[in-house]
Amino acid sequence: MRQVLLVAAIAAIAFGGITLVALEGNEVVVLVTVDAAGGRRETRAWIAEEDGAFWIEAAHPERGFYEDILAGSGVDIEGGDRRRSYRALPAENPHGHEKIRALLRAKYGWADTWIGMLADTSRSIGIRLVEIDGSPASG
Repeated sequence: MRQVLLVAAIAAIAFGGITLVALEGNEVVVLVTVDAAGGRRETRAWIAEEDGAFWIEAAHPERGFYEDILAGSGVDIEGGDRRRSYRALPAENPHGHEKIRALLRAKYGWADTWIGMLADTSRSIGIRLVEIDGSPASG
């Protein structure tokens, strides 16, 4: 019985470790939005770039930060040496979903596949970020 418990514990630790590396092992930014009560909401997210524009994903429409965006909150990004303000432009599905899935799959590779086995992103929404001054986001 001890051996079974030991194997289960090792498997759980390995699973958790792989998941942590998948989630945090590549570029992660902090999205800052304003919630309905006026409070600051911080959300850790993956980010991709295409043709000078940044893209993020709401894994499903009920995500709190996505609801903030729909209510008119802009998005500040904090990460690495970046802290910039953006307008968030959700892309209409199915195009937005297909675009963000392809961008994240290309950038994050095995990590995107691993997380995709754990979380349902079939209703995800691609969100294009445009700097407040109107120019596309740049790195």
